[in-house]
Amino acid sequence: MERLLPTDFPGADTAYDLLDLTRELADRELAPRVADFEERGQFPRAVIRTLGRAGLLGLPYPEEHGGAGQPYEVYLQVLEILASRWLAVAEAVSVHTLSCFPVYAYGGEQLRKLLPDMLGGELLGAYCLSEPQGGSDAASLATKATHEGEEYVVTGTKAWITHAGQADFYNIFCRTGGPGPAGISCLLADAATPGIVPQAAERTMGLRSSPVAQIAFDGARIPADRLVGAEGEGFKIAMQALDSGRLGIAACAVGLAQAALDYAVGYAREREQFGRSILEYQGLRFMLADAATGISAARALTLAAARLRDAGRPYSIEAAKAKLFATDMAMRVTTDAVQVLGGYGYVTDHPVERYMREAKVLQIVEGTNQIQRLVISRGL
Repeated sequence: MERLLPTDFPGADTAYDLLDLTRELADRELAPRVADFEERGQFPRAVIRTLGRAGLLGLPYPEEHGGAGQPYEVYLQVLEILASRWLAVAEAVSVHTLSCFPVYAYGGEQLRKLLPDMLGGELLGAYCLSEPQGGSDAASLATKATHEGEEYVVTGTKAWITHAGQADFYNIFCRTGGPGPAGISCLLADAATPGIVPQAAERTMGLRSSPVAQIAFDGARIPADRLVGAEGEGFKIAMQALDSGRLGIAACAVGLAQAALDYAVGYAREREQFGRSILEYQGLRFMLADAATGISAARALTLAAARLRDAGRPYSIEAAKAKLFATDMAMRVTTDAVQVLGGYGYVTDHPVERYMREAKVLQIVEGTNQIQRLVISRGL
């Protein structure tokens, strides 16, 4: 990955050291394990904990809360490196970072005391927004929380929850009031709370080492002091978190596409047909050139949105553009990488078939790309 921080970037030396550390960890801890864990469908909790202890799970949060105080522009480049070695791990970092946002941005003093363990990776988070009948239409969620004395009693079902059954804490977006966004609140729950029941893991096309499942809330009692923000602020919290999460997914898409391109170029350089390397054939060279151009464009769009976020300027629409463009690009590039390898691209001996399967989900998570188009068009 090219170095994209300007020479006058504040803390540039520290940022470059961080990116070098990330590459070292990714090459040592991620790359040798990914094929085995993906084949077995096993979540690499120990690897995530190692990244946390290296400081990679709290990068964009302030140091006084246990984070690293890094700009989003740097954090996203870390995600890209991780995704280029193991997408499920990069997605886990992105989801965990997203899961820490409600407590950091809206939690009171008592809840913020949890941040050091959350940001240090000792506590893994999950984000419970989607439901079986309402993925894109989050404002119509039906999971209900009834305020009874010093507790909220939560009943309902969440769907497509990354880290279900593995997380230590859940952000639960639930209905405490009437219909629509104004009736939604956010609760922070310990995973061990009685009545929180993760269901069997979904059998997914890709990201098989990342557990995704429904979670049933069967009268789970959450202490009232675990309300994040005020009642009725849940939808606002969810949407703000998703703006940042979409940038994380965009960075993951760039890293995955870069891995696919690098592998395809290496294969094409070595593979010979009709007496010469297939990399010499114009049809294939142009395919790879288009892939390289798309990756650079997606990276630039993603980091430009990150710079807006770092500057405290509105970035929601730019985040939607980045997520839309980068994930559509990753789907094209990984598909073309399979094509470059021909029949070998279709077998598990080479990782490009996995890259292609993994790219698909990036067009769906954190808001489908159709939702991103809706967000962008409304902003026009």
